[in-house]
Amino acid sequence: MWNSLLVAVLRRFFKVGLIELTLANGETHLLGDRQAAPFKVQFHDPGLARGFLTHAEMALGEGYTNGTITLQDDDLDGFLRIIVQNRVQSDGHLFERLRKARFALTRLTSRNPVGRARSNVAHHYDLSAELYDLFLDTDRQYSCAYFEAPDQPLEDAQGAKKALIARKLYLKPGMRVLDIGCGWGGTAITLARDYGVDVVGVTLSQEQHKIAVDRVAAAGLSDRVDIRLQDYRHVTERFDRVVSIGMFEHVGTAHYGEYFKKIDALLTDTGIALVHTIGTSSAPQMTSAWITKYIFPGGHIPALTEISPHIEGAGLTLSDLEVWRLHYALTLRAWYDRFMANVPAVEALYDERFVRMWRFYLLASENTFRHGRQVVFQMQITKRNDTLPLQRNYMYDLAEVN
Repeated sequence: MWNSLLVAVLRRFFKVGLIELTLANGETHLLGDRQAAPFKVQFHDPGLARGFLTHAEMALGEGYTNGTITLQDDDLDGFLRIIVQNRVQSDGHLFERLRKARFALTRLTSRNPVGRARSNVAHHYDLSAELYDLFLDTDRQYSCAYFEAPDQPLEDAQGAKKALIARKLYLKPGMRVLDIGCGWGGTAITLARDYGVDVVGVTLSQEQHKIAVDRVAAAGLSDRVDIRLQDYRHVTERFDRVVSIGMFEHVGTAHYGEYFKKIDALLTDTGIALVHTIGTSSAPQMTSAWITKYIFPGGHIPALTEISPHIEGAGLTLSDLEVWRLHYALTLRAWYDRFMANVPAVEALYDERFVRMWRFYLLASENTFRHGRQVVFQMQITKRNDTLPLQRNYMYDLAEVN
């Protein structure tokens, strides 16, 4: 029963590409555009048919990770491209209706109080420091880079990202800056060293905190950069500038109002905040359940309509919004290529299953940015309308900042 029902559902789902699906019982079915070249997929577990009907994303991610789904030439990238392209066209399909039903439940339970937020962060960011050295740039920037050209080296694109953020913050020497979710300290070090500001960085990851403190000391900036193992909600000082890069995804929808009210409390009257977050250009939707379970527990990819009411509710002004479209696809491809070049080292740290899990994570993310509706929002936020210059030229002319 489950096999025949799944095949009927998949026939309606696949419009782009042609899938040749072999079920665990040996049945083979062609699904999709008969004019396309077939892409072979094989199920090895009889329970997968039921799993796909009840929770397709989880069944796919776990099936690939555990080896109960095998793909033609192990071409995970090609298969995920077909999945994402079909999903974009599948509004109203059973899979999407189930996602929306789960999303409604998730919104009721999406809470990240301080204790849970710390454990969620530890799940991902307290992995071996050696792992991140294998695929990130030398400054350990674990967020979307800003590519001035598609073939720009990752190191340069991450530097361009930090420089653009600094210009949007409209920094002046001597200012105090709070970096919420400071990671391994790269942005804090750059702002202090290159722009003459004092930085407080907060993180919930013990591993990141330890490395960031050591990096600050090695840079000779311990008197200018203070890295704390602290929740941003517990910071009590006020700052001229607040920056948050790749952290808002972990706040949780139930805490959006709290987050922006805290930013309001942290900023001086002429303060500026820059919030850089993954988002979706679609209506609000559920973040991948597989990603939430295995990669980023407690995470949510917000739509702009989920964010803006809380900025307004905190009495803040969205002074500038920039939407980055393909920049994260390029970033993820660079990470994936580096990761795959170091598979033996990753397996030595973990195992083959971990490699398959992270292949799925990196490629699913890239394809969602490249072929889906996932983007990056950079939101510049102020308290007053007269804090910044009349025109946006200062964002693109470094001479205006120094």
